[in-house]
Order: sequence, then structure tokens, then C-alpha cells
Amino acid sequence: MRNLLYIDGAFVEPILGDFLPVIDPATEECFAKAAAGTEADVAAAVAAARRAFDHGPWPRMPAAGRAAILRQVARAIRDDLEPLAWLEMRDNGKPLEEARMDISDAAYCFDYYADMAEQAEAEGDAVQDVGDDRFHCRIRKEPLGVVGAITPWNFPLLMAAWKVAPALAAGCCVVLKPSELCPLTCGELARYLHQAGLPAGVFNLVTGLGQAAGVALSAHPGVDKLAFTGSEATGKLVMQAAARDIRNVSLELGGKSPFIVFADCDLDKAVEWIQFGVFWNQGQICSATSRLLVERPIYEALLERLKTAAQQLVIGPGERDGVQMGPIVSAAQKRRVMEGIEQGKACGACLVTGGGTPANRTRGYFVQPTVFADVPLDSWIWREEVFGPVLAVRPFDSEEEAIAEANDSRFGLAGAVMSADLERCDRVAGALRAGVVWINCSQPTFTQLPWGGYKASGIGRELGRHGYDAYLEVKQITRFDFDSHWNWYRTARPANP
Repeated sequence: MRNLLYIDGAFVEPILGDFLPVIDPATEECFAKAAAGTEADVAAAVAAARRAFDHGPWPRMPAAGRAAILRQVARAIRDDLEPLAWLEMRDNGKPLEEARMDISDAAYCFDYYADMAEQAEAEGDAVQDVGDDRFHCRIRKEPLGVVGAITPWNFPLLMAAWKVAPALAAGCCVVLKPSELCPLTCGELARYLHQAGLPAGVFNLVTGLGQAAGVALSAHPGVDKLAFTGSEATGKLVMQAAARDIRNVSLELGGKSPFIVFADCDLDKAVEWIQFGVFWNQGQICSATSRLLVERPIYEALLERLKTAAQQLVIGPGERDGVQMGPIVSAAQKRRVMEGIEQGKACGACLVTGGGTPANRTRGYFVQPTVFADVPLDSWIWREEVFGPVLAVRPFDSEEEAIAEANDSRFGLAGAVMSADLERCDRVAGALRAGVVWINCSQPTFTQLPWGGYKASGIGRELGRHGYDAYLEVKQITRFDFDSHWNWYRTARPANP
């Protein structure tokens, strides 16, 4: 299997002719190749998107026309749900059932923004009363332009849909650069958009290494907006590139999200949500609630239950029935996770369970679900994102202490609180400095709701109406009423200089 680039309405080989291996993280075997796009390919893609936006029909098309294409893409994704899920599983390593959920969510995202495009057009311009009847003022929203979208490997098709669907719905043109680790389902997305009749240049796909294609896309002056999801370090570079030309940017970056558990909670339910919050997708989730704060009266009991539950998780290749955790996405990412675990061992934290590779997994990038207790507040494992199945736990004695420790982070993507006292939950949720807060759960995500973080976790929001508006410019249109106020204009207007 060879994935090509998609530029200006055609599937093409990269200009330099190079391809990258695509590795199955469960077997460590190469099962496909993806085009290694470079600066020249990015330049061709941006030029195509620029022509399509500046001179093509897409930004000027009635919303119903754009929506029809997006709905056709949603249908194609659903029709191919099973082969797409298998492809995502082999590319990323996640369990097959999780991949099915991701693919289904991606299809819904295209339907949702098709509806939103029609809704926004029906709303029309907003009329603004400025307190002066001589002037009629409207606020209009228009497509922003050419979007450079750079997406991660942890939810390959879904994260692409979060950017591509609203951008296209708003009338923008897109150059998508997915992670080189998991590019294959984005290649299928290009095929669906092509088959749906999307005009040439409106969507372009350039796969390749970040330091080649990603850097070139970030730096290209023909891009009006950069939309990036990934690490904090790379996000800073994207922001610096956007600043050089003062271009629009949105960043969805990392996190070290807290989960506060009070003593009045149901322990079994707490364990279930704690595990889901940090071990889902092998812990490779930017919003993973990987800092656990437990009220002291239940601290030891909860740790014991967490240990037992973590040791019972079924680890293996994603296609096997009952598998709850697959492999880490790559050899390099597994090394980073293991380095984080070593940091936890070195800081004096207590290793409750895990910390290594499952004994029965001789191939593949597997890591045991790992729990550290009594983790020092100033330790690397408490403050930095591991992006793997690693949980850091501390006790607390008061609500105020828990909130202070939860907020003591440069990140602010998400947070969670669990208690039978819903008033307390609401109070804590209001006090957490995070863009997403869950009460008595962790990680549910809905296309209808805004997604994004405070502080170093990013800039802007995806999903919901906020995610659509992120691809629009706001224009003020003010008209003077000559017919009614001509005499005022002649006497009150300033003299010519």
C-alpha cells in the first residue's frame, strides 16, 4: 500500500519521489508507505489552495452546496467504517473498538458542520444598533482564507476532521499535514473528498516529516491561518512562524490534567473513571487526567483498587477480542514513556504497579499501565506530560488544598472532580483553571461543545460553534442613510483639509 499526496485535485507522487515506512506498532513491521512531501510539495499545495480560495467557487458557493459535499464525505466514512477502523488500528495501535468509535465520530463531525454552514447562512448578517439612526450597521462573517492544518497521531482521522470539516464548511481552503506516524486514514479522507466532487485545490494533503513538510507549511506566507494540534514544544515553533507574518493561529497543545476525588465518592465508579481518564488510547491523550488527587481518608483503599484494576487490564494487539490497551504508537514514543517512568522511580515516588513491558509481549511497543503514589509536587512525573499510560497520585486534606495543587501547573486543558456532593463539584469545577472540566467522569468529548485549554495548553477553541467561527473573519459594514440625513451631512461633515 502506497499513500500519495493530494494536490490541486489529483493524487500525485512527491516531487523528490521519496516515501516513508508506516509501521504497525503491535508487530513492528512495515505494512505501508506514505509519500514524503517536502517544501516543494507544500508550495504546490498552498498555491493550489490560494487559487481555489481567491478565484474558485468554494468560498462563494451557497452553504447548501458545501454542506452537500460534507454530507457525502460523512456517508462515505460510515460506509467504510470497518476497513477504516482496521487501517487506523494498524497505523496507530489502538484497540479496534476504540478505532471504530473514532471513525464514527469523524463522520458525525462532517455532518455536524454541514448543518452549521446552512444554519450560519440562514442567520445572515447580524444587525447592530449603535444608538444613532443615521447609520445602519451590520456584522458579517466571511471565510478566513487558506488554512494550514497540522494534526497529530493519537486520533489520526478524528483530529483531521476537527479541523477540515469546520474549515471547509466555513468556505476556507485547506492544506492538511498529518503526522508522519499515522497518515493513512487521512489519505482515505482525501479520496472521499475527491469522490464527493470537491473543487480542485480546496483540500490538499501533504504527508511527510514534520521538519520538512510541517515546517514548510508553518512558514509559508500564502497560508492565512495555522491550526495545530500537538506538543507544546512544536506549538511554540508554529506560533513563532505565524508571528513572522502576523497570521491567525490556533493551538491545541498538551496538558497535565488533574482529577480530584473526594472521600464521599463510590470507589468502584472512581476507579473506572480514573482508569478511563489515563489509560484510554494507551494514555496518548492530551487531556489525560494523569494527576490524581485523592482525599486522605480513602487514599490507601483507592490505591489498592487501582492497583488491582490496572493489573487486570488486557493488553495486546488491537484486533484481539477483549483487548483494552494496545501498544504505544512508535518505538521513539515508547522510549519517551519509559524515560518518564524512570523519572518517576528516581524522584522517590512509590511505584504501585506497572513500570515496564508486559512479560508476554516480546514484539510491539507495549507498556504496562503504571501507577505512582506519593509523588512529589516538584517532580518531573507530576509536572510534565508523559503521553503514555502513567498515573501520578497524591493525597490531600482539604478542598482548598486540592484546588491549589490542581491549578499549580503551566497547563490548563482539562480537569475532573468526583464527589457525591454536586454543589461541591460545581464549586470545584468553577475554581479549576482549565478549558474543559468533567464532573463524576473523565474524557467524554462532544462535537457540539468547545474544546481547548487555558495557559500553555493552547490558544482558541475547536468543536461546537466556536470551532466553526475559528475559520471566519469578522467584518463591520456601516452605511450612512443619505436619503434621511443629507442636510445633516452637508452641514456637519468636516471641511476638506
